[in-house]
Amino acid sequence: MDLANHYNKLYKDSIAKIANGDYEIDPLIDSNTDQRFGITLVIRPDAATNHRIQHFLKEAKAIEPDQYYYQNADIHITLMSIISCYDGFDLKDIHVEDYVKLTQQVLTRHKSFKIQFKGLTASPSCILIQGFLTDTLNEIRDDLRATFKKSDLQQSIDKRYTIQTAHATVIRFRSELKNKDALINLIEKNRDADFGTFEIKEIELVYNDWYQRERDVKKLHTFSLQLN
Repeated sequence: MDLANHYNKLYKDSIAKIANGDYEIDPLIDSNTDQRFGITLVIRPDAATNHRIQHFLKEAKAIEPDQYYYQNADIHITLMSIISCYDGFDLKDIHVEDYVKLTQQVLTRHKSFKIQFKGLTASPSCILIQGFLTDTLNEIRDDLRATFKKSDLQQSIDKRYTIQTAHATVIRFRSELKNKDALINLIEKNRDADFGTFEIKEIELVYNDWYQRERDVKKLHTFSLQLN
């Protein structure tokens, strides 16, 4: 996949919708009854990258204070959704150690790699940091797909879509945009901003809600990758 072209098309299509008022507000983001949970392998940016992201989010928050902004602890890249969030999933439904063991088998075959966060893109419901990846990330994903699909473990890999990017969602729309044009101008200003390049040395397996909020996330295991 040509990530630059993919992100660019997504940006153009989505910003046009947002500008026309055709954006999507998440009705569940403030719900106390949302019981969608799953297990996910996630990557965390380093502190310096998060600092740059928060600088942008502070500017966005000054324009649109009522939207949902990701805290540092919640910012992540989805390496692979092993069990996509669904209503009522509980850890009691699985044996976590089986998932740890199988994931470890895969990750021992791969080394650390880097991801660059550069620029912004959008969807009709959120603003995302563009992540650019090395071949290693998709090699790990392909290895996980093949290994889990050969197992008898509950999984829903690629059921929703086949993940190929390395983006991070940082803003979600939870109410009407009151200063839409100013927000679009800020996003355009940061369209190619360099948020940082960081080395991925660890991958987390987490039990998580739909939004990966720290209060609802339970870290199940941290895997260390071989250093290059």
